[in-house]
Amino acid sequence: MEEENKNVENGEVVELDEEIKTDNEGIQISSDVVAVIAGVAVSEVRGVSGMSGGFAGGITEVLSGKKNLAKGIKVDINEDIAKIDVNIIVEYGSRIPDVAFEIQNRVKKSVENMTGLKVEEVNVHVQGVNTDAVMNEKEDIQDTVEENNNEENQ
Repeated sequence: MEEENKNVENGEVVELDEEIKTDNEGIQISSDVVAVIAGVAVSEVRGVSGMSGGFAGGITEVLSGKKNLAKGIKVDINEDIAKIDVNIIVEYGSRIPDVAFEIQNRVKKSVENMTGLKVEEVNVHVQGVNTDAVMNEKEDIQDTVEENNNEENQ
């Protein structure tokens, strides 16, 4: 079933004979590029503490001194369809289903808008929970209590 393309000029509807193509004929987009786009989208989601990229990704990051934006992301591209796996560490206290849903939406939207690929799947794998912020907060409270006790004893 062929869809007719129409343009509006000066209030008149003009039918176009040629079909507007949105596919990327002759353009190949590396899975690494898609992984970086997805990584940036994930980093913008509230509740994500970091990415879980495994041992090799961590060593590369330390040696190069640069943040690896594709860390923790696996991309499989078959023709014009992408499947993306994201491995994350969430902040303690975040509602994990909400964080995962937001990641799926942002990654799908970003990759489709920037590459023209159809994102069929965005699988979110929660690899851990970051409790550092909670521990730091408890330490700060404990320090404050100790300071108050010291002032009272003087």
